[in-house]
Amino acid sequence: MDLVHTVSELRKRLAPERSVVLVPTMGNLHAGHIALVELAREHGRSVAASIFVNRLQFQAGGDFDRYPRTLDNDCKMLERAGCEVVFAPDELEMYPVPQEMVVTPPRVAEPLEGEFRPGHFQGVATVVAKLFNLFTPQAAVFGKKDYQQLRVIRALVAQLNFPIEIVEGETMREPDGLAMSSRNGYLTKDERAEAPRLNRKLREIVERVRGGERDFARMERAAVEELAKNGWKPDYVAVRNRADLLAPKEGEPLVVLAAAWLGRTRLIDNLEA
Repeated sequence: MDLVHTVSELRKRLAPERSVVLVPTMGNLHAGHIALVELAREHGRSVAASIFVNRLQFQAGGDFDRYPRTLDNDCKMLERAGCEVVFAPDELEMYPVPQEMVVTPPRVAEPLEGEFRPGHFQGVATVVAKLFNLFTPQAAVFGKKDYQQLRVIRALVAQLNFPIEIVEGETMREPDGLAMSSRNGYLTKDERAEAPRLNRKLREIVERVRGGERDFARMERAAVEELAKNGWKPDYVAVRNRADLLAPKEGEPLVVLAAAWLGRTRLIDNLEA
């Protein structure tokens, strides 16, 4: 596996490759990321990953500074998984001049995360567009845990005519149902024991929706109230249509999404209904 740190090194390394599949990450990898790398191997000859903690997608006062940087261990995991190229630039390499040109995200970015994390998807869309230009992959793999982000990326590709297939990776979970996340490491022992409740509430709503219930607002309120009683600070629990994440109409495919704080850690999850 080749580890490169500069744009010139990356372009030189990828020049002879005819079929590149990109797995963008911020590092601090876990089994969920490795599953994305393994999925990528099914869609191209050469698998490449990026490791970059992107300041543009963090809010002021967020966890940019404390987000774990674990490059050595990340590279060992990626090499074992069959990744061939890792691009790990520093901030000056990715943003050599002030990033005045940014990508305005589509309307699907406005609800949910867009309400609670203003500017987040602008940062995501901008860095992903830069990575697409740098790697020129034939495909890129993103996890469904970041459901709204996946919708933003699909719109980015469609509206800016990137010739890239977007491959969706299923959410990987711990045995107790907690969605794998790099931020799970922030949880205290007691918080980690409580954390699976978020997924349990989503599963309860999915079961009721599949059973025919349609009072979505009541189910959302009940979930928020139970989370709050157990020490959470919920941002939202929402039943939405899968396409644009707006309030669903009759017959539309549904997804249930949630974001909530547990102590100093913000957890997100979703389940399609």
